[in-house]
Amino acid sequence: MSKLEDLYEGKKRLERAGYKLTSDMLEDMDQLEEQLIKDEVLPTLSKDIEPRLAKIQRELVLVVEYKPGEPIRVALSRKTNIPELLEAKRLEIDPEVEHREYGQRGKQSEKRAPNTGLCVYRRNGTIIQEKTAALTFVAAIKEAGVLKVRELGLKFCKVPIVSTTIDKKYGNRQVVVEPGLLVITHSDNKTKKNRLERINDALHLGWKVEIIEK
Repeated sequence: MSKLEDLYEGKKRLERAGYKLTSDMLEDMDQLEEQLIKDEVLPTLSKDIEPRLAKIQRELVLVVEYKPGEPIRVALSRKTNIPELLEAKRLEIDPEVEHREYGQRGKQSEKRAPNTGLCVYRRNGTIIQEKTAALTFVAAIKEAGVLKVRELGLKFCKVPIVSTTIDKKYGNRQVVVEPGLLVITHSDNKTKKNRLERINDALHLGWKVEIIEK
């Protein structure tokens, strides 16, 4: 019996015994189930279908829809980033953030910050640099992998950097990067640099991020 079958059998035994599973336990089981499917099922499935695909002379991605007790449905997808496709998880709707509202502030003399931008140096010496720091920030997140960055849980002004919800206060500072996914750019360049460095460290991208004068 495989570990995946052990998991299902263990869950059934607990249910038959009348044991009430908590939401945390169910979430842990769900994550373990996903990992066991990746470790035990997908490698075997790949070996089974490889001989049948050997005759095809173009790149493609197959999408398999499986529901227990129903016929399997297979379709072609134009998406070619297979690592992101395999790692993608169900997107939850982010709750709306409650922002504090401040009254009008008295006029204060402000020292205008120098006009700066961002530049991300890749490991191979090439760069990510757009016209503005905000666009560079968005481009870097897209290259790092939008879903991977979302899983890091980073935020600006309590809003997830990669969110599924248009924020009621900073929605005009959110950029749509994929259907249903938005990147918030509301921050100074020092903070953007800090977040990109944290993304780099977490995902081991080999970046060097610098603030540049224009």
